[in-house]
Amino acid sequence: MKTISEWLDEYSDSHQNKTNKLIHWVCVPTIYFSIIGILAHFSALLTTLLLVLAFIFYARLDLVLAVAMATLTLIMAWLIWILPVGASFFIALFVFAWIGQFYGHKVEGKKPSFFKDLQFLLIGPIWCMDAYLGKILPKWKLRHNSAIVSV
Repeated sequence: MKTISEWLDEYSDSHQNKTNKLIHWVCVPTIYFSIIGILAHFSALLTTLLLVLAFIFYARLDLVLAVAMATLTLIMAWLIWILPVGASFFIALFVFAWIGQFYGHKVEGKKPSFFKDLQFLLIGPIWCMDAYLGKILPKWKLRHNSAIVSV
């Protein structure tokens, strides 16, 4: 199994362009949020099962990032619970965010990482989280600095 550093380094290879990084900073969390929203509208049990499996994957890579992702997921789940919107709202978010992602990769000139390995669909959110923690926590030691975007 790859280490967290290996995953993040490999993911970063196709995310070097500043514009693509910024798009990913917005679109990856949006896709994550929309997937939870879509699943939650159809099956809370399936949503819970898939999230538990994702957290097992994250915890095997890095416990701190797994806890940060669990916290983010709980906040997102709460927002999904209180928002007076249906599944179509989350489907629209999902579609628009993916359009953004593919545009970012067009700008980058490289294919999305998940074309090589579907596990990169789980790496994108922790790549963003790792960079976010590096911005808000002065002592956080980033696994890979190239995820940070200066704006």
